[in-house]
Amino acid sequence: MMKPLPRFLRNFARRDDGALTAFGIFLTITMICVGGLAIDVANAIKVRTHLQVAADSAAHAALVAREYKTEAEAKAIAVNIAQAALPPSGFGATIEPSDIQFGQWDASSQVFTIDPGSNEAVMVNTQRLQARANGVGTYFLRFVGLNNIDVVRQSVFETYYPTCFREGFVAEQRVDVQSNNTYGNGFCIHSNDHVEINNGNTFMTGTIVSMPDKDDLIIPSSGTGSNPGLNEALRSGSYQMRILDRIDDIIAGVEDPNSPYFRTDYVDIDPLTGDPVNRVTLSGNGPGVQLSDWVSGAVHELNCNSPTKKVNFGKPGEVFSKGVVVTNCILQFASVELHDVIVISTNTDADAFSASSGLTVGRDDGCSPGGGAQLVTLGGMKFPSDLQVYGGQLIAAKTISFAARPDGIEGVSIVSGEEIDGSSLINVGFCGGAGMDNNFMAEYFRLAT
Repeated sequence: MMKPLPRFLRNFARRDDGALTAFGIFLTITMICVGGLAIDVANAIKVRTHLQVAADSAAHAALVAREYKTEAEAKAIAVNIAQAALPPSGFGATIEPSDIQFGQWDASSQVFTIDPGSNEAVMVNTQRLQARANGVGTYFLRFVGLNNIDVVRQSVFETYYPTCFREGFVAEQRVDVQSNNTYGNGFCIHSNDHVEINNGNTFMTGTIVSMPDKDDLIIPSSGTGSNPGLNEALRSGSYQMRILDRIDDIIAGVEDPNSPYFRTDYVDIDPLTGDPVNRVTLSGNGPGVQLSDWVSGAVHELNCNSPTKKVNFGKPGEVFSKGVVVTNCILQFASVELHDVIVISTNTDADAFSASSGLTVGRDDGCSPGGGAQLVTLGGMKFPSDLQVYGGQLIAAKTISFAARPDGIEGVSIVSGEEIDGSSLINVGFCGGAGMDNNFMAEYFRLAT
């Protein structure tokens, strides 16, 4: 028979004062666990944010650098950008060149395909990994054997070309279009200042009319009701005119086979040397650019002794096909047609390019491939009558003013560093970029994911 417990122990067992002490101990332990876990999670989220910002910055830098740099150089720039935000001395090897991949981005499927040498998209991973000895240290989780957390963030940037620069009227200052014009589905009118529109214009579905503040639109007192489709077309927004910053590069590049602005469709290349086969020197003191002097596939250099010298370009009815003209003269175009032709001018006169009437830029071929033409100048352009543009491009540092044939515009990109003054009674056809592959474009960059 067991001996009874001492009285003081039996009395102690019956007492219930201090019963919450045990609960308090368990509650304290639970609070410590939850608080410790919260600290580890909050720290991991903070690190994740830092890694994401660094990845976004590095991806953007890599893609911008890839325009002019090799893939290895672009990766080095991206690594430097990321390490400026996450110094290796404090964060370890968060990014290495192998964490950067160039390729293509499919927006519809949200899939990135690695393609070394591409400059269309880039994928960047920033990482803090136990394997790299820079995992995110824990406070509480180490008590359950987890001393480090792996955190990885990814960023994808892609290049794109805004619709307004593919087909549209785009100006740094005012864009003024007159009355009774029809703008095809997808066409864009943009000003980084404001747009002025007269009565009787029709804007088809999908047309864009944009400026920094759409309330700055200037229209007649009758309002948008006199311009069907205008209300739906209005947008607020602005663009950095990157293509205008490239005019000097375009001028230098049209003769250089290694430049992205060189067009093999226009200039014949010697397969052995890689240089243009023909260079033709034209005198600024002579009759100007004549069809009899024209060499298909050649670079034609036309120099004037004075920047005020005016030189004629062709005779009425002539067709100039396949070639490049580089000049410092003021060019006065006859009613000629330009097919697969680039005309480049370093002249800064307000009328560096002009035509009394009938100039045709590009071949009227219903948006078919090839046959386009590009006019680029550091000055301005003035075409007061009967301009026709088919799959063509006009780029000027100064004002472009024109009056077009009623059905004479189908596939056009007009970009001005000053103003655009357009005409009345024109039907602007939209090619959706078809037949305009040789136009000069500047890439824009956006975060894909």
